Amino acid sequence: MMASTTKFQLQEAVKDAMRARDKQKLGALRLIMAEIKRKEVDERCEVDDEAVLTILTKMLKQRRDSFSQYEAAGRQDLADQEQFELDLIAEYLPKALSESEISDLIVEAITETGATAIKQMGQVMAHLKPKLQGRADMGQVGAQVKQKLS
Repeated sequence: MMASTTKFQLQEAVKDAMRARDKQKLGALRLIMAEIKRKEVDERCEVDDEAVLTILTKMLKQRRDSFSQYEAAGRQDLADQEQFELDLIAEYLPKALSESEISDLIVEAITETGATAIKQMGQVMAHLKPKLQGRADMGQVGAQVKQKLS
């Protein structure tokens, strides 16, 4: 298994943030590194880029949820911190796909799996996940797949 280049980039970013005395960036990067470390300890393995991607995607989703809750509660200070972390995490994810690219992949997945009904949505999503991980909001993708199958 290859060591993660994304993990290495994150470790370098931590060092840069320490040198620059950028407390906000350092704090956010340390949260990411702690999550990676936790996974490595739990599974007794070195994480690869795919695992780092999964961790970052999960953290992104958590930040999005928190962001909307803080905005709704009128806590702009906390919402701003979540937005900062969202932007930082996004820097380490692959470039997001466009709407048309996602739509094309969905059509391709439906064709390849031979899905014709909503009950086959799981197969289509399983087919799409490796291609879209970290590059699209899987919740929105799920809604589009559901729409195309019904």
